[in-house]
Amino acid sequence: MPYTEIPGGVTAAQGFLAGSAYCGIKASNASRPDIALIHSPQETVVAATFTTNKVKAAPVRVSLAHLRTGDVRAIVANAGNANACTGLAGIETAKRMAEAAANALGLKARQVMVCSTGRIGVPLPIEKMEATIGTMPVVIDRDGSRRAAEAIMTSDTFAKEIAVEFQIDGKTVRLGGIAKGAGMIDPNMATMLSFLTTDAVIDKKQLQCALSVSVEQSFNRITIDGDMSTNDTVIMLANGTAGNKPLRHGTAAFKTFQRALDHVTKNLARMIVEDGEGVTKFVEVHVNGAATLSDARKAAEAVANSTLTKCAWFGGDPNWGRIMDALGYSGAKLREEVIDIFYDGIIAVQGGMPSKTPFAKLQEVVAQKRFTITIDLRLGKADYTVYTTDLSVDYVKLNMGE
Repeated sequence: MPYTEIPGGVTAAQGFLAGSAYCGIKASNASRPDIALIHSPQETVVAATFTTNKVKAAPVRVSLAHLRTGDVRAIVANAGNANACTGLAGIETAKRMAEAAANALGLKARQVMVCSTGRIGVPLPIEKMEATIGTMPVVIDRDGSRRAAEAIMTSDTFAKEIAVEFQIDGKTVRLGGIAKGAGMIDPNMATMLSFLTTDAVIDKKQLQCALSVSVEQSFNRITIDGDMSTNDTVIMLANGTAGNKPLRHGTAAFKTFQRALDHVTKNLARMIVEDGEGVTKFVEVHVNGAATLSDARKAAEAVANSTLTKCAWFGGDPNWGRIMDALGYSGAKLREEVIDIFYDGIIAVQGGMPSKTPFAKLQEVVAQKRFTITIDLRLGKADYTVYTTDLSVDYVKLNMGE
């Protein structure tokens, strides 16, 4: 393995500071930090991916504009309010968040990315947020990653952070990040935020290339409930303080960087799924033998998002009939009579029909907290994996409203 996990999360990389503050955006979050700030005093380059939902929250729109800036130095994010579907006033509020952080740090507003997560359609209490953000430079430091991760939590039950260290050109390079998730999690970005930092020397184009590939392999392969949010954002900052030679796509050094980044994003993605609202089981759905990559993805996502299948998993029922049903409507090319389905390697369906495996043996697999469903379509060589969960009674309760 070309990298080693280290503590530090989003502040593991040299030169990055982070922290949080309590503003009281949501009354039920009494005394819990709800604003996070990440900052690099050194010049940085930025890369990002955003929700593909056509209804985009105000902070997403503002950050999309700021992404064109050559030197983004900070990220400010709040929990408890999504600032989505809030009209032109919401756009102005998001801009004021960026301006407040910029003023506090001695930056220009366009050098700040802004994010929000929480309830949709509620105006942000921007005046008290501006006052709080103005005091935050004194609370950000090299040990602030965990505090920042906790501040962006909504219904998450634990803070999500990870960092790695590796060598490039004889230089020690660090890369880390934090994330939040919980509900509205579906491929092509979901209600999740992730902030990543590195001290590697890399230009904006190369960083965007690496991040886009990594997001496709991680955050775009998770689903909890099939709902896609208005606020999904992944932002990565690189400040170059490691002093390595500039990374270039196709080189051995770039491949090392990519593997390290993929390790970080995949682990954060798994944490999001494992901590989904009401989740009791983590399920890996792997489709192989598909005629095309598109078919493999369609099949895997159909099974991973099937409400009936997810409810069966919650109940400990290895109901493979529901998996076959989902495959049938997925839109993927298939032939029913050649499909094989496995539960943790134990065959349940052979040639589209029940195998001789005792039902009780399959029940033992589905009773576990983690298991893998492997589907072989036997039509080609393409494969695709999605990470998903069961659908529990607690999920329904959590989403009944306040």
